[in-house]
Order: sequence, then C-alpha cells, then structure tokens
Amino acid sequence: MSEIALSLKDINGWYGESHVLHGVSFDVRRGEVVSLIGRNGAGRTTILRAIMGMLDRRSGSLHVKGQDLSATPAHRMALGGLGYCPEERGIFASLSCEENLMLPPPIRAGGKMAMSLGEIYEMFPNLKERASSPGTRLSGGEQQMLAIARILRTGADILLLDEISEGLAPVIVQMLARVIRELKSRGFTIIMVEQNFRFAAPLADRFFIIEHGAVVGEVPQAELAARMDDIRNWLGV
Repeated sequence: MSEIALSLKDINGWYGESHVLHGVSFDVRRGEVVSLIGRNGAGRTTILRAIMGMLDRRSGSLHVKGQDLSATPAHRMALGGLGYCPEERGIFASLSCEENLMLPPPIRAGGKMAMSLGEIYEMFPNLKERASSPGTRLSGGEQQMLAIARILRTGADILLLDEISEGLAPVIVQMLARVIRELKSRGFTIIMVEQNFRFAAPLADRFFIIEHGAVVGEVPQAELAARMDDIRNWLGV
C-alpha cells in the first residue's frame, strides 16, 4: 500500500457552540488526488478548515505523513507540508503579482517540492505576463492561478484546494485541470472541494461524499461510471 500522506480519524468540529463535523474519517495516500463532493453547506470546506486547525474547536486524530498533528495550532500546520488555497483566494491587492509570489516564506528550506519563480512562470505563463500588475488588476482566473502558485512557492506537498474552478471561464478551467494533472505527476497529494463535478470527475482517484458534516460514501475512480446514479442522488442533481 502507498504511503499515507494524510489520515483523519473521528474528526469532530465546532463553530462556536455549533457542532458542524461529525466523526469524519478518511485516509489520503501520497500522490493521490481526492475530491470531497456534496451539496452546498454539507461541510466540505469545513473539513479543509479542520485539517488546517482553523475551527473554533476540533477533536479527533489528525496525522500528516505519520506525524500526529492533532493538537498543532493553526499557525504551525503549514510546517507539516500543508498548503491551503481558500475559496476567497486571499490575494494582496496592494502588491504586484510577483510580490505576492515572493511573499510566503518556504516552509522547508530546500524542500524538493518548492518551486522556483521560473518554474511557476512556466506552469502559469499568464502570471509572467502580469508580473508587475497589482492584485486588483488581475482577472478572476489570474487570481486563482496566483493563489495556487503562491502555495507552490512554499514547498507544501499536500494541497487543499477549495472550489478553484468556481466562476471561471471554460478555458481557464481547462488550464487548471492541466495543472492538477501536472502536480499529480510530480507527486503532490491533493484534496479538492469542488461543486463542479465535471471538473473533478476525470481528475480525482477517489471521491468522498459529504452530507451533514459526515462522510457518507466513497467512490473510487474505477467505479465512477457505474455509480453515477448514486452520486446524482447524493448531490441532488
């Protein structure tokens, strides 16, 4: 069996007094792409935030590459090799595209996954063209590229991507799909939250179905075509 990159066991989570995650458990293997799918409000983004320690309270067991990070505070989670790309992207509007890329420090000096600026520009040619443009002048697609690229500069090798295709033109969505495939070929581990099932379907090795803050199903890529009716029921489409 491949090395387990990320393991969640009986994760419960709270926003204030609201109990929002209920015994979430799953493993993700190194180099695997996993997609969390479900209806809006099912708890998919909350799972990513729980992994990063960004909930008001979290219980359960979280291991990253065999290391127990269950009690690790949010500001130290990145040191485990985790990179989180939130739906809102978090681009610094007053900084240029290149300044945004130069801002995050490497989480592991000399880490083999850390990408140079040249590698970033090769993967995202649009960003090279827009290197001196302020964040406010970038299109939605360019901001999404920048948000992903900024994580890749840190050396993170486990990527948590939240709705990266949402609201983007089809040509940008196709480019992001190529990026996901390239990152997988380089050995990155990726967990995606995606409402756009057509985007996630050909990319993910496995799909975890989330309902009411719990994992209610798992579908491997090999069973995807045969279980589409189940998936439509889960997604309400």
